[in-house]
Amino acid sequence: MAEGLRERKKRETRQRISDIATGLFLEHGFVTVTMVDVAEAADVSVNTVYNYFPAKEDLFFDRSKGVIDRLSRWVRGRGPGESAAAAVLRELREEVEAVSPRVGLMEGYDRFMRVIHDAPALRSRLWSLQQEVHDHLADTLREETGAAPGDPMPGLMAGQIGWLHQTVMSAVGREMVAGRDPAEVSREVLVLLDGMEDLLSEKVLNYAVRAAE
Repeated sequence: MAEGLRERKKRETRQRISDIATGLFLEHGFVTVTMVDVAEAADVSVNTVYNYFPAKEDLFFDRSKGVIDRLSRWVRGRGPGESAAAAVLRELREEVEAVSPRVGLMEGYDRFMRVIHDAPALRSRLWSLQQEVHDHLADTLREETGAAPGDPMPGLMAGQIGWLHQTVMSAVGREMVAGRDPAEVSREVLVLLDGMEDLLSEKVLNYAVRAAE
């Protein structure tokens, strides 16, 4: 279904507010900037800002939904004969090898990470997002394997597979904050991924293998 004019205008307004807020946060810090500041810079009312973003943290992590379901998307998209962990490893390697901004391999990512480091509310929200990633993946693994409601295995496997993603993101963030070149960090993280795969047990590597067609 084609997007209507009203929906398009709402989406564009939301995006403009988000982009302006991000610029303010990066320049002045998260704690200093208020919702009133964002509204004035975007030339909209404060109520309009709150209609799109109930909390200031929502403004900063506006694109979090794509991160929350990222691992689940990768698992659902695994190929015949491919396990859940293998799919995530493959996708991570492709993103890292491509020096993709989606995993933080970009100039300016250090500024983004510093804003988080300096704001306790953002660090708390980031922890919450990591929990959502885990829960979303556990639900996906439960659906994909047909596990019973009380079976702990999907949650345990989500923890192991989520560790891959979280470790990569932490390593990239740490090195980018240190002022490293994205291409150099990419090469090092690819080696790190090999080491992490070696640490995974066969049970994890062979969990939720998609049946061959």
